[in-house]
Amino acid sequence: MMERRCLQARGLVFDVLAAGDPAGKPVLLLHGFPQTAACWTQLAEALAGAGYRILAPDQRGYSPGARPAAVPDYQMPELVADTLALADRAGAVRFHLVGHDWGGAVAWHLAARHPQRVATLTAVSTPHPRALAAALCSSAQPLRSAYIALFRTPRLPELILGARGLAGLRLLLARSGLGPKWVEAYAGALAEPGALAAALAWYRAADPSTLRAPAVAVPTCHMWGSGDAALGRRATEATARWVTGPYHLQVLAGAGHWLPEQHTAELAGPLLAHLRQWPIGRVGGQGWTS
Repeated sequence: MMERRCLQARGLVFDVLAAGDPAGKPVLLLHGFPQTAACWTQLAEALAGAGYRILAPDQRGYSPGARPAAVPDYQMPELVADTLALADRAGAVRFHLVGHDWGGAVAWHLAARHPQRVATLTAVSTPHPRALAAALCSSAQPLRSAYIALFRTPRLPELILGARGLAGLRLLLARSGLGPKWVEAYAGALAEPGALAAALAWYRAADPSTLRAPAVAVPTCHMWGSGDAALGRRATEATARWVTGPYHLQVLAGAGHWLPEQHTAELAGPLLAHLRQWPIGRVGGQGWTS
């Protein structure tokens, strides 16, 4: 059963979804834009049913109690530090790490810079940042990423996406292939005061260092849908160059960008196999704390 809790970390209060046996090995699930932790609900239930304990936070900007106003507060080192602090509060000395979209970017950086904390990495859709940087110079990836320039523009995306009860955001998500239930859920979450600007701050805070993550040495599984309109094949296939540890690419034929919401069963099998192949071993801590 999924439970909604609050965890205090770094002077902020994060809303989280938690599930599973407190004695199970921990798995942290990081969502992207414009998702919330709810995107992981079905996958979290599958992992909990297999004996793992799950922590899926509404990340910085998405939790009302963790929504600073300044754009620099959303730079990558802050996002990585949030995840580590939440793991500490949860008593997870080492953990399995799963991230999608922006959550995948955070996961790549964390696994690269703090490998002693990460037992395995699973990147859902998101290629290694260095592979994405290369694709932006040598493929159609700039066309796929053209929306980022708009999102980084001051004030304008709030007007375009937020007008008429976030009708613009709803239209954007629907055209991207996201189902109506999820469109309404995410639009409702970003309708909260300051939420849309905070979600866009992830894009505005990005700088060249965001694409300069080191190579990753931990066992890594990369899952990508061949129909992803935002992240193309060139970056996906180049990701292997930036993983020095065991690496596996799982291509979901025809699947789009919204893998956590729409392809849970196809994610669960390879993910569970990955976690079982590279178990954590002994884990310290006393379970989830608030």
